[in-house]
This record gives sequence, structure tokens and C-alpha cells, in this order.
Amino acid sequence: MFRLKTLTILGSKAELASLPEGKLLINTVNAHSFNTAKKDQLFADALTNGDVLIPDGVSIVKACKWIKAKSQPKERIAGWDLFFFEMNKLEKKGGTVMFMGSSQKVLDLIVKRAAVEYPHLKVVIYSPPYKPEFSDEDNKAIIDAINAANPDLLWIGMTAPKQEKWTYSHWNELNIHCHVGTIGAVFDFFAGTVERAPIWWQEHGLEWLYRLMKEPKRMWRRYIIGNSLFLWNMVKEA
Repeated sequence: MFRLKTLTILGSKAELASLPEGKLLINTVNAHSFNTAKKDQLFADALTNGDVLIPDGVSIVKACKWIKAKSQPKERIAGWDLFFFEMNKLEKKGGTVMFMGSSQKVLDLIVKRAAVEYPHLKVVIYSPPYKPEFSDEDNKAIIDAINAANPDLLWIGMTAPKQEKWTYSHWNELNIHCHVGTIGAVFDFFAGTVERAPIWWQEHGLEWLYRLMKEPKRMWRRYIIGNSLFLWNMVKEA
């Protein structure tokens, strides 16, 4: 059974610096992904059995305290925080970063911005086919591209839960030595195709409300119904 109470969740942004080197699967969890994992066993397995799980949502931080969970994260660690930390860390020593996912348009914008902000990084991109399910040939092509690039940092961006499930399912086929983060929304934030909430909204745990106001038709179900469902799930765990 997938329960917040028993998940192992990273405690703070400062702890990112203590993550071991080598092949490491880093996923994020927020209210929406938690709700989804409750009814998707493969997604639940991916979040539970990955190497690191970061609390990408103030609701997760508050809920852990409320239900007296095993993990007690001190603060929200957004996917953007992970991205910023890992990119700057690699920039200092140089290396190859790979972005797998999203559209060619978004990836081209990422390459353009990265060339300015991270001049010491070689950027490799791969845009997978846009379809609900990949064929065996699709999966082999993606895996071969990643292994050929042999990156020092790998970002997977195909939206949740697809990105987490794909990476978890093919983890043993990836012959790589680096940190791997599943951070779909960050691809759009870095490319500039989606505007992230201003700092004040982020600092006050209201980034979800900003996204709801920006895209009410697309986001209302996730945040209005989803947040209520998450609260109910927490009541059952309390």
C-alpha cells in the first residue's frame, strides 16, 4: 500500500549536496503525484523504490508533520531547486548534460539558454515520439541514445507519471554513471515556454494557486479536486 507515512523523503535543499555520486534516480512527489500513485501501482513502485524522493509541494511538507510521518522534510524542494543545484554543480567542473523528453521546439530553446548560462556544459537532447505508449523500438532508440551520450547528468521530462514509470522500468538498461532527475515541468520553465510563479508565490506555498489562475481550464481538476482528495487521503493516514 502506498502511504506518505512510510515514504523516505529528503529533508532539505542543503541535503542535496550530500547525495552520493554515481547512478542515482531522483524523483519528486507532490499532492497530485501522490494521488496518482495511489491508483497506479507502477508509479507507486517508481516513487517508493527510486534512490531519492524530494518533496515538491508544500502540502507534502505540512502533511508529513500532521500525520507524524517517518520523514519530516523541513521545506519544499521544487524540481527547479534540484535542477538549479545539479546544473551549477556540474558547470563548475564541466561535463555533458542530457535532456530526454519534450518537443524539439522546447529542447532547442533549452540548448540556446544553456549555452549562455552553462557555457562549460555540453548539451545533448533527445525528443521521443509523442504518443501515449512507446513501442519496443522507441524504447530501444531512447535507451541507445542515452547510453551513447553517456552523460554526467540526465534529465527526463515527459510529465508525470510517464517519466517516472519509464525511467524506473528501464533503469537497469541505462548504462550510465550519473544522477537522473524526472522533472518534466522544469523543461518548460527553463525553455521559457511556461512561466513559473513569481518568488513571493513560491515562498508562500502558493505556486499551485498561481498555475490554477493562469490555466484554470487545464488545472482546476488537479488542484480543486486533487487537493481535496489529498486531504482525504491524509485524514485516513492520520
